[in-house]
Amino acid sequence: MAARGRVSLAALVDDDDDQDAPSLNASSAPAGGGVAAPSSVPTAELIPNPRNPRDTVGDLEDLASIVDIQLQPAAVVTRAAYLRLYPDDEITANWVVINGCRRLAAAEKYGKDTLEIVVKDELARDRATLIAAAIRENVERVDFDVIEEAHAVQSLVDECGSGREAAKRLGKSEGWITQRRALLELAPEIQEKMRAGEIAVRHARTLAKVPEERQVQAWNAYLEREDQKRKEGEKAKPKEKPAAPPQYRNVTAALRNFDAAPTDLADALIDALGDDGVATLLTVIKRRRRA
Repeated sequence: MAARGRVSLAALVDDDDDQDAPSLNASSAPAGGGVAAPSSVPTAELIPNPRNPRDTVGDLEDLASIVDIQLQPAAVVTRAAYLRLYPDDEITANWVVINGCRRLAAAEKYGKDTLEIVVKDELARDRATLIAAAIRENVERVDFDVIEEAHAVQSLVDECGSGREAAKRLGKSEGWITQRRALLELAPEIQEKMRAGEIAVRHARTLAKVPEERQVQAWNAYLEREDQKRKEGEKAKPKEKPAAPPQYRNVTAALRNFDAAPTDLADALIDALGDDGVATLLTVIKRRRRA
């Protein structure tokens, strides 16, 4: 079988100053040029986005199966495309992973030496596009640190020049952008509690309206009020009567059926009271009858 032709990444992205970039199979490129189809490359040739809004990749156990199958390729940009935006960053790898940093980390952790990628240099057409792409990958993740998210949103607003433009880039409302930015006005202690999951975003938005020096005090006061409500609610609950032991429930059932089966009541009383108890009961009944 004849060897397939090869084309450099520079040709794919029309980048004259990236002639030393490694090549991908020509068959992976769509007709007319543009983004390449997924290709498998060594993980050693990839680096996670230095501008990733996540400080950590979190627990990778859910991606352990990447060793056997990778369900989705990682979206990358070439080193040259990235350095046009951030020339001061030190990038030695051939590609920078923009969407799929956790997949790359999982591959490295679980011993997979290659990763499927798709080259999307259009993600690096400007800084705002790159930042927005990184945020969109993480924003819906349950384990995404909301303070990391707030910092990322702020960086996008700084790059775009307005919250309205940032909202368009992310497909979010301006209100959502404003709420996330407000979290950066929280006292450090409150931010740490948010990171730990102790304070919900809805509460944090309220706290952000309080002067920073009074936020911790306001939160503690809220907790005290909630604790007091809980205690008052417990006091207001009617106390449940302890359930009768099974042998006494049998007596009650036998009483209801006494006319049809009087011996059932005798058996139930013997079981519930014991011989001594029955003797005492009979003595009391006799006395009551004489009275």
